[in-house]
Amino acid sequence: MLAKRFSTLSRYREPESAGYKLLPLRFTPLDPSRYVLSNIAGEFRVVPREIVDKLVTHQLQPGNELYDDLKSGHFLYDIDSSIALDLLGLKYRTKLSRIAQFTGLHMFVVTLRCDYTCQYCQVSRQTEDRVAFDMTPEIAERAVELVFQSPSLGLKIEFQGGEPLLNFERVKLVVALVEERNRSEKRDLQFVIASNLSMLSDEILDFCDAHQVYFSTSLDGPESLHNRNRPRPGKDGHARTVAGIRRIQERLGVDKVSALMTTTEASLGRVRDIVDEYVSHGFNSIFLRPLSPYGFAARAGHFARYDAERWLDFYKEGLAYILELNRQGYSLRETFSAIVLRKMLTPQNPGYVDLQSPAGIGISAIVYNYDGDVYAADEARMLAEMGDKTFRLGSVLTDNYRSLMLSDALLDPLESTVAQSIPMCSECAFLPYCGADPLYHHATQGDAVGNRMTSGFCHRNMGIFRHLITLMEDSPRDRDALLGWAWGR
Repeated sequence: MLAKRFSTLSRYREPESAGYKLLPLRFTPLDPSRYVLSNIAGEFRVVPREIVDKLVTHQLQPGNELYDDLKSGHFLYDIDSSIALDLLGLKYRTKLSRIAQFTGLHMFVVTLRCDYTCQYCQVSRQTEDRVAFDMTPEIAERAVELVFQSPSLGLKIEFQGGEPLLNFERVKLVVALVEERNRSEKRDLQFVIASNLSMLSDEILDFCDAHQVYFSTSLDGPESLHNRNRPRPGKDGHARTVAGIRRIQERLGVDKVSALMTTTEASLGRVRDIVDEYVSHGFNSIFLRPLSPYGFAARAGHFARYDAERWLDFYKEGLAYILELNRQGYSLRETFSAIVLRKMLTPQNPGYVDLQSPAGIGISAIVYNYDGDVYAADEARMLAEMGDKTFRLGSVLTDNYRSLMLSDALLDPLESTVAQSIPMCSECAFLPYCGADPLYHHATQGDAVGNRMTSGFCHRNMGIFRHLITLMEDSPRDRDALLGWAWGR
């Protein structure tokens, strides 16, 4: 008798034919009349506000183009799309697969000595005679041991400074140790020297040619701007840099040297001049990079001399000019935009440290300082040079890879900076393309999570995401170029 008083479980289930169900999605205004919808895998659609209302209140009717598009994009599913959850899960796992590879970028600070006195230098540079700030052979050997404790199949070794060419013997030692160890490890290796190129010699070029070493340099723009931002004795920094670029291109190949710029207040009105400078040296990429709140850039007040809005105006003007050059036949891409577009439009995650969730510190990159201290990112050792060792993980002299990766200095910020759980990030449609960057927020707001309402990081990134999506929606000719950047064409 008791059983007859209750209906079966199926009586309470919603019939499959009752309509569609929503898959995990977020929505954020693009402009006053349009919204961006994104799913957890980062696929997005731009729709009018009224469509968002109809979608979330289950008022969309099947059998039209919009319904089918949202269904194929994994924003909703119905009785005819039973494998939708499995497909969406596969896309999501693909996007996150890089995390399982763990630390691929290993930065060796072989010296703090430098021959430049850059006004925005992010580290505590030392004069050329202060060899006490050079990495010793013992520390280099211990660091190489840690490199190969990473499970990553691809290892990128980047030599930083100061000016690493001032301690080139240590660069040579690390390359030799890594190559010898890799005879049995069989990892995919890449070596990069981040240098101002002022110390470049035939001996260095011969070594780099023999060991397939790449160069990355700084080029802030035309001679007057570059020398203002990056002064050195003799006031010939620009001449030395462009001469070094030319020598590397001629001796090693045009692909063996790249350059990046840093935006100072003096740069803001000269973005076209800066882009033209890169074109004049045959570069096919340029990174319109803002100042970072570390080192001399923070202490001397340079970081505070322009806000996110002024930098976004600079970026948008520069991007418009770069796209104009592409239409004229010169292939040039803006590097950060290309990274974002790859996250937006392809199954790939390029692994850029600042655009990861959980944060890319430690997971994507790690730094071995000249004194043996190990940091979660390059910016972390910059903070340490300012007296803040919050993100110091340990030392190559006392720790192994496991203890470094499980240190509270890394786990605490990683745990608190999963963007999916951060207020305001969790409901933002741009979350799949963004990251947390606990170092930036620690430096600017005194907290690894930070307040997104007042975050320059958030303001800049959202401005970039909105601008790129708007260009793709409203300008077919620009969309073609941006698609090419996403797919590496």
